[in-house]
Amino acid sequence: MMLTEQTAVPVQALPLAEMRAHLRLGTGFADDAAQDAILESHLRAALAAIEGRTAKILLAREFLWQQEAWRELDEQALPVAPVVAVASVTMRDREGVATVIDPGRWRLVKDAHRPRIVATGAMLAGIPLGGVAEIAFTAGFGPAWADVPVDLRQAVLLLAAQYHEQRHEAGIPSAMPFGVMALIERWRTVRVLGGRPSGVRT
Repeated sequence: MMLTEQTAVPVQALPLAEMRAHLRLGTGFADDAAQDAILESHLRAALAAIEGRTAKILLAREFLWQQEAWRELDEQALPVAPVVAVASVTMRDREGVATVIDPGRWRLVKDAHRPRIVATGAMLAGIPLGGVAEIAFTAGFGPAWADVPVDLRQAVLLLAAQYHEQRHEAGIPSAMPFGVMALIERWRTVRVLGGRPSGVRT
């Protein structure tokens, strides 16, 4: 299983102004550009950390997910949420030859924590032996910072501020502050992965 981010968050979508205000930084100085580059790196690191802890994509972008076997015969949960749309489901054999699956054979079930594709018939299309299924989809609360829920926005700012304050120390702290954990708690997904996946092969 491999999830690949196909598009990056544009710098225009990052809350640089909010971050400056949070840190009480002034503007209009000669080193503003350098300061913004530092803030951008800390925001991106905080964004990635929050998304990793919650399995929620905050700012909308495109992803490609590769799966070697379906977990269930008739449906497959997607690795992150919220999923806005699924662009395609493609089977790629061991030689790399791709076959796009008819969109009429599956549908997206949107869910705040567990979006999934569901077969419209008895089961999902089989994954070729030695091949993979590729699901291209768009995930995220929206393209703008204002689309992100307020508690997740605050969590990103708090974590980015910690990275900024400790930027001269060796490495980035691995422990997430209690205040950040409290803010993201309701968004965290408990994944139950017991049992063997059902491998649909052809």
